[in-house]
Amino acid sequence: MLVRVLYASRAVGPQTSTVTASILEVAQAHNRKNGITGILCQGQGLYLQVLEGNRSIVNQLYARILMDRRHKDVEMISFAEVAQRRCPDWSMAHVNLSDADPMIRMKHPEFDPYSATGAFVMTLVDELVSSGHRISLPPA
Repeated sequence: MLVRVLYASRAVGPQTSTVTASILEVAQAHNRKNGITGILCQGQGLYLQVLEGNRSIVNQLYARILMDRRHKDVEMISFAEVAQRRCPDWSMAHVNLSDADPMIRMKHPEFDPYSATGAFVMTLVDELVSSGHRISLPPA
């Protein structure tokens, strides 16, 4: 059974490129091995992540994420069984949620994933990815 999880969390410390690179390196290797695809959006002290894959494997990964000390206030925004993947080619794509980004500031000036609906947050993630805000990573 294929599922999609969308969650939000807050960074414990600064969201440096070193921390992000470390998260993405581990995530990409683990996700390729386990058939998980997804998107990591980060910035402004927030993480938004979409995970797709087999239900039991995604649940195991989410349980590990809950214990990860690099972030806090982990909250599942959406969990759904899906017929197909939203991001089938990305073991973990990366999108920057820059507060200087005009799209974020103009379209979503008071964005708060903790009070938004899952559908709204997923739409925002889709907008970020489709508008070219995805940061390409070198192949592993």
